[in-house]
Amino acid sequence: MINETVKKVEQWAEDRNLIEGATPAAQYQKLLEEVGELGRALIEDDAEKVKDAIGDCTVVLTILARQCGMTFPDCYASAYEEIKDRKGKMVNGIFVKEVV
Repeated sequence: MINETVKKVEQWAEDRNLIEGATPAAQYQKLLEEVGELGRALIEDDAEKVKDAIGDCTVVLTILARQCGMTFPDCYASAYEEIKDRKGKMVNGIFVKEVV
């Protein structure tokens, strides 16, 4: 299902000239805006706004990946490969990876 949604988002972005017509730097700026909205939603404890903001961040990252000649699923899989065997512990509610 995620791959179908990624393809739909990519097509949506293509149709609006967001891949070729915008820059990765501009897309990064948009990502920061969306992350700010996520932060506000978390502070407000508004589950619907959190869901929307996470989705918006994912859309922006999907477009940014394409602008950089990559795909969101490939980036996501690469991140998983990097963390899958990571060990660490929780410190004040934050996972701190073990230094090897």
